[in-house]
This record gives sequence, structure tokens and C-alpha cells, in this order.
Amino acid sequence: MYSNTSHDNYGFQHEDERPPPYHPPPYAPNYSQGLYPTLPQYPTTPHVPINTHHTVTAGQPHPTATRKVAGRNQWFCIVPAIITILVVVGVAAVLVWYFAFQMCGTGQRCGENGLRDCSGGECFRLYGSNFQLLSFSAKDKTWKPVCSSRWDDNIGRRACQQMGYSRTDYVSSGEMKPGSGSSGGYMVLNTDYISGISSAESAHSYLTDSSTCQSNAVVTLKCVECGKSTVQTRIVGGEVVTSRTRWPWQVSLQSGGGHLCGGSIISSSWIVSAAHCFQSRPHPSQWTVFAGFLTRNEMRSSPGNSVSHIISHAGYDSRTNDNDIALMKLSTPLRLSSSVGPVCLPSAGLDFSAPRECYITGFGALFSQGPASNELREAKVTLINRSICNSRVVYNGQITDTMICAGKLEGGVDACQGDSGGPLVTQENSLWYLVGDTSWGQGCAVRNKPGVYGNVTFFLGWISEQMQKY
Repeated sequence: MYSNTSHDNYGFQHEDERPPPYHPPPYAPNYSQGLYPTLPQYPTTPHVPINTHHTVTAGQPHPTATRKVAGRNQWFCIVPAIITILVVVGVAAVLVWYFAFQMCGTGQRCGENGLRDCSGGECFRLYGSNFQLLSFSAKDKTWKPVCSSRWDDNIGRRACQQMGYSRTDYVSSGEMKPGSGSSGGYMVLNTDYISGISSAESAHSYLTDSSTCQSNAVVTLKCVECGKSTVQTRIVGGEVVTSRTRWPWQVSLQSGGGHLCGGSIISSSWIVSAAHCFQSRPHPSQWTVFAGFLTRNEMRSSPGNSVSHIISHAGYDSRTNDNDIALMKLSTPLRLSSSVGPVCLPSAGLDFSAPRECYITGFGALFSQGPASNELREAKVTLINRSICNSRVVYNGQITDTMICAGKLEGGVDACQGDSGGPLVTQENSLWYLVGDTSWGQGCAVRNKPGVYGNVTFFLGWISEQMQKY
């Protein structure tokens, strides 16, 4: 976190500088800027130009008779070619129909009705702070609440698995009174479901559309115990964290024996971080994850946790910093406790808009270009409206829908080198939600240059898809 001599507050940092934000024409500000952090770069291979110019030598014109014979031969060749093309187009059309309507976005077979059961690969999603379960209706192409009649933990656990969570992380199913969202009907368990469901079966395949719900209650679902913290008082800024149970989702991502980035636990096996952290070091074997520690000194005596997969967003653009999000899957699940636990992912329907108070944590440097902090630190920041962040004096149009601004326009509190990928969180109904992952900014705690974070709500579908896939 950054310390400004004219402020008592501290902010975040990352090691070295962050990649420069993109400046759309006609603006091209002439100040230096960086991401959280710049990692060691591998040498690049010189570009070898390829000659694409093809030289053709003209031949002698054919006699008239030869040209006529060639014309008849061409006709005999064209007919089979047209037939071949039509066959290929027909096969392609069949394949498109199969994958668009018979297969869900994740490659799973859809229901026997032959309709696409999943929207963008999602069959289930959670809604609101009560974690109400919604299921996608292939019939009406909309999301509907799930009726609690005959619903049990067996099918609840399987629904969580279909959203990418582990069976062992499952907490419970509950119910609540239907809200206004039930006016369009429900998804109810069909008569095929009696009790129990195998891990190979789709919970969604047992649901069907209905205009009524016998229990007059809808399902709520807790797939993982998340968002629990001992935070009691407001944070003034830049304070050292003294309790392991305060921010139990914070992790240190280390490579080559040193802290390079932060991250957030979202389940026993998954960490959210920033894509730019892994540009130079994309291989899982290059990284170790440390969870449940307040100082880097403590980590030296721990082996940490190895990584099996790193999935950076395919749309990440190092010029514009768009889609700066990544997931890490651990080789072995974490043992969850009060000091090592997930932060909640935002449910659909939760509105985290400016000027909401949030909190940032990390092992980042205490001043620009400084070394990483030995202690975990925390600070309070405020979400800043995107239109303000895109104003000429702030970031001049660089903030896209995949980003969120947070900090203080007067400066003094910010993320910085070493904090990249770490959490931006907010509290709702006593639970903490991951609003953003630390991405980029200009300097650290500079006036009119607040921190920029990946917009986690924007990426919920992508996160769910990757958790299902891997």
C-alpha cells in the first residue's frame, strides 16, 4: 500500500510498474504510468519478415480450339465441385444445429427436449443477498426461481457442482417466500426425481416449467461458506492487519521465492487474481499460493500450496488493460477455517455502485517503487462513478465496462506494486463480497488517479464457466 507524506492513509502496490493504460485518439497524455506489477520479462525473439509477394510468369496464349476444350473440361469439374460444396455446407449446418441446440456452452449434453438448456453455459445462478437459486428456462429463454417442493440437499449439492463448486464445499439448501421474480412462473422438480442424484447427472435435467409452486416457497442455496470476517470497526487507512480472521480470503502469490501478486479465495480450490500477473510467468509450476498469513516472514517456513491450472481471460489486452482477470486452481484444496476462507462472489441482482465504501488489502509496497510490505495492510476506499473516472482530468475515456474505479480523488490511499490481483471487497447483510481485483493505475495514490480494478460482477459468467470446465 502507498504512503503519501501529506496523508496518514496508505494504499496498495505491486512490484515494479503496471503496464501503461491505453489512450484512445485524439488524446495522448504525456505522463508515465504503470500497472500493478511489472514482472521480469523473458527475451523476445526477433521478428523475421516473411515474403508474401508471389511472382508469376505469363505464359503464351492457347489456340482457340484448345481454349474450347478447356472450357468443356472446366464445366465437368465445376459440377462435382458445386456438389461437394453443398455437401460441406449441409454438414456444417448440421454441426451448428447440434452444438447450438443440443449442447450447452460447456460442452454438456442438454435435455431430451432437444432445446438449449443453458444460457451461455449457465444452467443455474444465484440471485440477491439471500442466494436465491434461479434456473434457466429453455422454454421461455429466461431465468426462473426454483420451487422448493421435494428439493433436498442431494440435488442442491449437484446444482452447486454444476456451478463449479466442490461437493465438499456445499453448505445447505433453504427456502424463502417468492418475490416479484416469480410472476413469470417457476422451475419445479419433475416426477422423474425421487431422491438422490449421481455426480454424473444434471440437476437441471430434472426441472421443468410450471406456473405454480405447491410449497409456495423458492430454493436458496449456499454452495460455500463465504464472506465471513471479524471486521467490527471501520478502517481509517493503511493499517497493519493484526487478526488472521479479518480478511481470510487474502492470499500471497509467489514466484521465484518472492511475493509478486495478491489474490482472493473464492472456494477451497479456486483463487481470483489479475491476468497481467501471469503474462511473463504463465505456467502453474512457477507459482506458489500462501493462505492464512499476516506477514511474509511467516510464509518462509511454509511450503505453501501448488497450482494445477492458471486460466487468464482470453480477452485480456495489455494495451487497454481490458479483461484483467484470471483464475488459479490449486493442486490440493485448502483446508477452510476462520483464518482461511472464501469471499463471496457477487450474486446477480446485487447493486454495488458508487459511492459505496469498499476495502482493499495486500502486501504491496508502502511507497512508489518500494519493496513489498512484510505485513498485510488494509485501507478504506470509495467506488467512483465511471463517468467521473472517464473524465479528461482523471482517466480520459480509458475505463471500460470490465473495470471499476475506487480510491480517493484527492489521493493518499491506493493500491500499488505488489497488490495486483488482490481483493476489493464490500459488505452487504454482514457478508463480504468480491467487487474487484486490483488491476492498474497511474503512480500510487496520485491526485485524480484512483486505482482501477477488474469488475468481478462483469465476469461472473466467465468465472462460472471456467470453474465448471476445470
